[in-house]
Amino acid sequence: MRKFVFGLVYTALLAGANPAWAGTVDILGLRAGDMKKLVVHDVPAATSDAAFDLADGAGKGTLADYRGKYVLVNFWATWCAPCRKEMPQLDALQKEFGGDDFEVLTIASGRNSPEGIKKFFAEAGVTSLPRHQDPKQALASQMGIFGLPITVLVNPEGREIARLRGDADWSSDSAKSIIKALIAERSGS
Repeated sequence: MRKFVFGLVYTALLAGANPAWAGTVDILGLRAGDMKKLVVHDVPAATSDAAFDLADGAGKGTLADYRGKYVLVNFWATWCAPCRKEMPQLDALQKEFGGDDFEVLTIASGRNSPEGIKKFFAEAGVTSLPRHQDPKQALASQMGIFGLPITVLVNPEGREIARLRGDADWSSDSAKSIIKALIAERSGS
């Protein structure tokens, strides 16, 4: 009997850790196509407090600076072909949904010159995304970013709730549905 009760308690705890059961939006059912690669965590994970370089020499930033909103953090590099493919889609996502409840944050990881980043963005037609850098990969390393691109979804409390390895179609209906659901949950509508 004790094993049965323990099993029920354990199951209840697991259910409570599930984002859908914990009072937050369930994005699992919204994943289709490339978004099936989005791994949604049962329990939000800690992120890093490592600093990264803000664009145009504006100083340092951390993920904590973005608390209070959902943040789609994209780690990329100028030499990365899949990054070139998805960056305009991320730019469009920021233009459509960016604001008080959501932001796309792009961080060039490793050796990427500011001039090279500007050229990359110009060639890709990117106008709404930041050109931040993590030249020594301190943030990327602490976040377990191995390979590019990798996109991490961070909740308003600053915790990682999902991760996608490789490129994806961020202009898809599925990607937009996920972002809309998060924004709606955040704004209480």
